[in-house]
Amino acid sequence: MNYRSATIFGRGQLIEDEAEKLAALAVITEHLMPGRWADARQPTALELNATTVVEILIESASAKVRTGAPSDDEEDYALPIWAGVLPLRAQWLAPEPDAKLRDG
Repeated sequence: MNYRSATIFGRGQLIEDEAEKLAALAVITEHLMPGRWADARQPTALELNATTVVEILIESASAKVRTGAPSDDEEDYALPIWAGVLPLRAQWLAPEPDAKLRDG
């Protein structure tokens, strides 16, 4: 199977301070969608309280990538079993607005 995998090692620590938690969520949001944090509604106190944010100081990390055709044992090719690669593509599609949105 082809894959991409990353593993990090370190100690996790809960971020419980409200200002630090908001700052961490802003950093993540801005990384994924620049400009969105300032554009969107900020979390309510209830939402923020229900959200766990963990800070991890990374001590080490590793990554692996496997690509290409299968590398089966030669005798396996005599079996009546298909082998190969099933390509997968993830892509953004057209947005589907919430039916409850107001016009405009």
